[in-house]
This record gives sequence, C-alpha cells and structure tokens, in this order.
Amino acid sequence: MDPCQFVRVSVGNLALKIPMAPRPARSGVHPLMVPCYCKIYLDNLQCKTISLPLIPSENPFPPSDQPLTISASFELSKSDVDRISSKSIFKGKNNGTCLLKVEIYTGRRGTTCGLSSGKLLGKVTVPVDLNGVQGRACVFHNGWVEVGKKGGKGLNGLGQVHLTVVSEPDPRFVFEFDGEPECSPHVFQVEGGRRQPVFSCKFSCRNSMDRNNNRSLGSETTSSRNWFGSLGSYRDRVVKERKGWSVTVHDLSGSPVALASMVTPFVASPGSDRVNRSNPGAWLILRPFDGTWKPWGRLEAWRERGSDGLGYRFEILPDTHMDGSGVLLAESTLSTHKGGKFKIEGGYGCGSSVGSGAAAGVAHGHPRRRARSQSCSPACSPHGSGDFGYGLWPFMSYRGFVMSSTVEGQDKCGKPTVEIGVQSVSCSEDAAAFVALAAAIDLSMDACRLFSHKMRKELNQHQDQ
Repeated sequence: MDPCQFVRVSVGNLALKIPMAPRPARSGVHPLMVPCYCKIYLDNLQCKTISLPLIPSENPFPPSDQPLTISASFELSKSDVDRISSKSIFKGKNNGTCLLKVEIYTGRRGTTCGLSSGKLLGKVTVPVDLNGVQGRACVFHNGWVEVGKKGGKGLNGLGQVHLTVVSEPDPRFVFEFDGEPECSPHVFQVEGGRRQPVFSCKFSCRNSMDRNNNRSLGSETTSSRNWFGSLGSYRDRVVKERKGWSVTVHDLSGSPVALASMVTPFVASPGSDRVNRSNPGAWLILRPFDGTWKPWGRLEAWRERGSDGLGYRFEILPDTHMDGSGVLLAESTLSTHKGGKFKIEGGYGCGSSVGSGAAAGVAHGHPRRRARSQSCSPACSPHGSGDFGYGLWPFMSYRGFVMSSTVEGQDKCGKPTVEIGVQSVSCSEDAAAFVALAAAIDLSMDACRLFSHKMRKELNQHQDQ
C-alpha cells in the first residue's frame, strides 16, 4: 500500500516594517518596543497566533543567507483538499483555491474584560491554489505586502508585512487501532478506503497495586492508627500507584517488533490524589536487537496541577556508543476531558530550514527554483528488514513532521489513529515503535487518572487476573 497523501502549507519569514521617526530623548517607549502579533487562518482550519517581529524600515529583510524560517503550518489531508475544491466549485471560484488570511495586531495578546487586548492594524490575504500540490512543492507568495492605513502615524501608518507562503507534499503512513490499547487490538494500515492489518497488540498488567477503591485503610479504628501511624502512611503511599503495564506489538507472523513498558510507576504524590510533574510516571519504548530489547525512547506523563491537563515529555534515546542523555522531541499538554493529539515535529517553528524543494529555493532568494528533496523514505509501504536505522534518525538533517496520534479524553473509547511521516520509516519495525508509543500515551491518560476515581473496567479486569 502507498502512503496517504498530505499537504503542508507553511507560513514563514514573518516581519513587520513601519516608517517612524527616530526616538526622541526621554520620550518613553519607542514604537519599535511595542509587541506585535498576527493571527493566521487557512480555510476553516485552526487559527495560529504567532509573534510578529517589528523591524526598522531601513533594515533589509530577509538577509540573502537566511534560510526559510517557518512560523506556522497547516496540514491538509486528501479529504481536506477535496473538500476545499468542492466548496470552491460551489461558490463559483477557481477549483481548489482558498484564501490564507493574516490579521496583524499591535499590543499584547490575550483579552481584557472579554475584549481583545491587541489593536487590529490590518489584514492580508494570499490565494492558495491547491491544484496539483500533492505531487510538487509550490510557492504562493514571497515578499512584502502593504498593510495599515494610508496617512496614519506611527503603528497606525501604512507599513509593510513580509511573509512567505509555501506548500510541499507531506506523505504519511496512517495506522488505526481497531480497539483500545488495553483490549489487545489489531492495528490496520489505511490508505484511501483500504484497510490492511499489519500489527497486533498484546496488553498485560503485572503486579498492579492500584487498590484505591479498597477503603479498608479508611475504616481502621483510631487506636490502630495510633499503633501503626507511620506504617499506615507508608501503606497509603504504596497502594496509590499503577505499575506493571505493557503493550507488545507483534507483526503478522507473531514476532514481537516493539514494546511499550511502564518502567516508573504512576504514583500519587503524598497527601494528594494525582501524579504530579515532580514525580512523573514513565514508559520505555523498546525495539528488538540481537535477540534482546533495546531502549529507543522514553515517555514521561503526569497530571498538571490546577487544570485538567495531562502533561507529557518524550525523548529519543541515543545509541549506546553515543554519550549524553536523551534528545527531547516533544513536550506539551493534552486535555484530560477533550483529549487531543500527541505530536512530534522536527524543527518547524524553531528557525530551521526546510528540506523541501520549495523552501530550499526561497531560502536562496529564488522563489521558483526547486532543489532535490532530502527525503530518503521509501515510496511504498514499510516492510520488514534487518536495517533498523539506529543512529540515523532523528540525528539526520531532515526537519518536518515526524508523527502524531489521537488521544481521547478520560471515560471515552479511544481507538488511536497514528500518522507517521515517510521520512521516519525505513522498515516495519520503525512503524511498530511509533505504534507502541501511541499506545503508551493513550494508556497514560488512564495511568494519570485521579486516584479517587475508578479505573476503566478493562484495566480492572487485568488487575483481578
């Protein structure tokens, strides 16, 4: 099966330039010190709010040797492109064309008394023609656009905003669990309307001590508490933990190809019912190597204090011959109520150059020049091989989408959908490692549940066994 076709529309090299008089002596805050930001919209996709640097009018921008710096990106699946195309036809517009809108604000972000704190300076629109973008890189705009009011003064005067809008193919392998990870589901690879089984998962729970529903400690008499006060405190700390969970990923032949194992128990902090950031639980993602398991990545998770957030941190573990600790790839928060998407990106938004042809051309001042892609991924579905690619990823020069996985909120049936960039997959074992990671982040939602709440029945059944 071929990978699913995705398109990434990126906006970068953002800057605002407004003519203004030199700063008088003792005049207070100079306009260049005023914060600016912009809101970027593409069709009906999520809004991106990005800081906008304000530069002097005499400064050249961008420098000729500066690579394309991505500030915001939008991911479009084939269904998204088809939807935009059909909507454009219905409205009588050019087939496949939508508008990228940029609203420029001065002032600080946020709201005051329910009103936006920022002041709208102006709007910029860039037509984005999605015809044929799934197979090639495109540059839709690269340069300055006038914004503001003519005749205005200072930040209200007519200025210019610089932006670069590009698109590039972003093919991904898509995998779907046919059940919750704790139910030992099968995993299907999806392309279009076709679903093909590629993996199976086996969940196990060893020596789990989550007995928070047992209130025997609360029914102890006062005298027994006095006799065993310190012991009771110790027991209360011990029973408020969840440990021993693991998910083994098997290929179609039944051979184990990846493992997610809970190596640090999820323990409630003293005097509380939650797993705190100061003492997170942890999973180790392992891959087979020379007849044993080799650590590949480490996932930590906890419950954010004062919110319904599930905090997480994922780092890749270097080869044994390399010195140093793990390389941090992702750190963010998911809503325990609504869920969200666990995501790993390599370099976007951090000032890194993009390895696509369009971005490489823009970086050297040639918007229409295309360079050879740096992708070393196969054009077909991942297959088993002995080359695990250790030492190549993520230390290679590629920057872009790596992996994402859907995570449902607590008390909701979660069947993760995993997307993996083709640059991150050289064999089926690569894909299996990401599938195991997706299972671990999904199970972390349950592992970080408040200890005053009951566990899912599927996890309780394994505990009884």
